[in-house]
Amino acid sequence: MKVRWQWSIVVLVVVLGLARAQDSGYKPDQKWVAPAEAVSKKNPLAANPDAAAGGKKLFLRSCAECHNEDGTGLQKAANLTIPEVQAETDGALFWKISNGHVRKGMPSFSRLPEMQRWQLILFIRSLKSADQSSSDAQAKEH
Repeated sequence: MKVRWQWSIVVLVVVLGLARAQDSGYKPDQKWVAPAEAVSKKNPLAANPDAAAGGKKLFLRSCAECHNEDGTGLQKAANLTIPEVQAETDGALFWKISNGHVRKGMPSFSRLPEMQRWQLILFIRSLKSADQSSSDAQAKEH
Protein backbone atom coordinates (compact mmCIF):
# COMPACT_ATOMS: atom_id res chain seq x y z
CA MET A 1 0.00 0.00 0.00
CA LYS A 2 2.81 2.38 0.91
CA VAL A 3 4.58 1.72 -2.42
CA ARG A 4 1.41 2.45 -4.42
CA TRP A 5 1.00 5.76 -2.56
CA GLN A 6 4.62 6.72 -3.29
CA TRP A 7 4.19 5.89 -6.97
CA SER A 8 1.09 8.06 -7.07
CA ILE A 9 3.08 11.01 -5.74
CA VAL A 10 5.90 10.42 -8.24
CA VAL A 11 3.44 10.30 -11.16
CA LEU A 12 1.69 13.45 -9.93
CA VAL A 13 4.98 15.36 -9.65
CA VAL A 14 6.03 14.30 -13.17
CA VAL A 15 2.68 15.29 -14.68
CA LEU A 16 2.70 18.67 -12.93
CA GLY A 17 6.29 19.26 -14.04
CA LEU A 18 5.43 18.55 -17.68
CA ALA A 19 2.37 20.77 -17.53
CA ARG A 20 4.42 23.59 -16.05
CA ALA A 21 7.13 23.17 -18.69
CA GLN A 22 4.67 23.81 -21.52
CA ASP A 23 3.91 27.46 -22.05
CA SER A 24 0.13 27.36 -22.41
CA GLY A 25 -0.06 31.10 -21.77
CA TYR A 26 2.16 32.05 -24.71
CA LYS A 27 1.21 35.31 -26.41
CA PRO A 28 2.86 36.27 -29.70
CA ASP A 29 4.97 39.44 -29.68
CA GLN A 30 2.81 41.93 -31.58
CA LYS A 31 5.90 44.03 -32.37
CA TRP A 32 7.73 41.17 -34.11
CA VAL A 33 6.31 41.63 -37.60
CA ALA A 34 7.83 40.59 -40.89
CA PRO A 35 8.24 43.32 -43.52
CA ALA A 36 5.59 43.43 -46.27
CA GLU A 37 7.92 42.06 -48.95
CA ALA A 38 8.69 39.04 -46.74
CA VAL A 39 5.02 38.46 -45.87
CA SER A 40 4.10 38.13 -49.55
CA LYS A 41 6.88 35.62 -50.31
CA LYS A 42 5.49 32.24 -51.45
CA ASN A 43 6.73 28.83 -50.35
CA PRO A 44 8.30 27.18 -53.42
CA LEU A 45 7.57 23.77 -51.85
CA ALA A 46 3.87 24.46 -51.21
CA ALA A 47 2.83 22.10 -54.02
CA ASN A 48 5.02 19.33 -52.56
CA PRO A 49 3.48 18.35 -49.20
CA ASP A 50 5.79 15.31 -49.06
CA ALA A 51 8.63 17.73 -48.27
CA ALA A 52 7.04 18.17 -44.82
CA ALA A 53 8.60 14.84 -43.77
CA GLY A 54 12.04 16.39 -44.17
CA GLY A 55 10.75 19.42 -42.31
CA LYS A 56 9.76 17.20 -39.40
CA LYS A 57 13.28 15.74 -39.20
CA LEU A 58 14.74 19.24 -39.21
CA PHE A 59 12.22 20.39 -36.61
CA LEU A 60 13.03 17.53 -34.25
CA ARG A 61 16.76 18.21 -34.65
CA SER A 62 16.75 22.02 -34.52
CA CYS A 63 13.48 23.27 -32.99
CA ALA A 64 11.93 20.71 -30.64
CA GLU A 65 14.32 21.56 -27.81
CA CYS A 66 12.44 24.84 -27.34
CA HIS A 67 9.16 24.32 -29.19
CA ASN A 68 8.53 20.73 -28.01
CA GLU A 69 8.12 17.80 -30.39
CA ASP A 70 4.46 18.68 -30.93
CA GLY A 71 5.08 22.41 -31.38
CA THR A 72 3.29 23.45 -28.19
CA GLY A 73 6.31 25.32 -26.87
CA LEU A 74 8.38 24.84 -23.73
CA GLN A 75 9.15 27.58 -21.24
CA LYS A 76 9.07 30.88 -23.16
CA ALA A 77 9.14 29.45 -26.70
CA ALA A 78 6.26 30.06 -29.07
CA ASN A 79 3.39 27.62 -29.22
CA LEU A 80 3.35 26.94 -32.95
CA THR A 81 -0.08 25.27 -32.84
CA ILE A 82 -2.10 28.34 -31.89
CA PRO A 83 -4.24 30.11 -34.51
CA GLU A 84 -2.18 33.34 -34.33
CA VAL A 85 0.95 31.48 -35.45
CA GLN A 86 -0.85 29.27 -37.97
CA ALA A 87 -2.43 32.40 -39.53
CA GLU A 88 1.01 33.83 -40.37
CA THR A 89 1.86 33.65 -44.07
CA ASP A 90 4.57 31.25 -45.19
CA GLY A 91 6.68 34.28 -46.06
CA ALA A 92 6.30 35.75 -42.56
CA LEU A 93 7.28 32.44 -40.95
CA PHE A 94 10.25 32.14 -43.32
CA TRP A 95 11.41 35.62 -42.33
CA LYS A 96 11.02 34.87 -38.61
CA ILE A 97 12.89 31.56 -38.87
CA SER A 98 15.63 33.19 -40.95
CA ASN A 99 16.11 36.27 -38.76
CA GLY A 100 15.15 35.00 -35.31
CA HIS A 101 14.12 37.18 -32.40
CA VAL A 102 17.23 37.14 -30.26
CA ARG A 103 15.84 39.40 -27.50
CA LYS A 104 13.10 36.83 -26.93
CA GLY A 105 15.40 33.80 -27.22
CA MET A 106 14.67 32.77 -30.83
CA PRO A 107 17.94 32.29 -32.71
CA SER A 108 18.38 32.95 -36.41
CA PHE A 109 18.30 29.83 -38.55
CA SER A 110 19.70 31.53 -41.64
CA ARG A 111 22.53 28.96 -41.52
CA LEU A 112 20.04 26.35 -42.75
CA PRO A 113 19.74 26.19 -46.53
CA GLU A 114 16.73 28.10 -47.84
CA MET A 115 14.88 24.95 -48.98
CA GLN A 116 15.23 23.40 -45.53
CA ARG A 117 13.65 26.49 -43.97
CA TRP A 118 10.73 26.13 -46.40
CA GLN A 119 10.47 22.46 -45.40
CA LEU A 120 10.25 23.51 -41.77
CA ILE A 121 7.30 25.75 -42.64
CA LEU A 122 5.50 22.85 -44.33
CA PHE A 123 5.91 20.85 -41.14
CA ILE A 124 4.83 23.76 -38.93
CA ARG A 125 1.64 23.94 -41.00
CA SER A 126 0.87 20.36 -39.93
CA LEU A 127 1.00 21.38 -36.25
CA LYS A 128 -2.45 22.45 -35.19
CA SER A 129 -3.98 22.66 -31.76
CA ALA A 130 -6.60 20.05 -30.86
CA ASP A 131 -9.26 22.78 -30.97
CA GLN A 132 -8.16 23.93 -34.42
CA SER A 133 -7.96 20.36 -35.77
CA SER A 134 -11.48 19.56 -34.59
CA SER A 135 -12.76 22.84 -36.08
CA ASP A 136 -11.15 21.97 -39.41
CA ALA A 137 -12.71 18.49 -39.32
CA GLN A 138 -16.14 19.95 -38.56
CA ALA A 139 -15.80 22.46 -41.40
CA LYS A 140 -14.98 19.63 -43.84
CA GLU A 141 -18.10 17.70 -42.73
CA HIS A 142 -20.42 20.58 -43.63
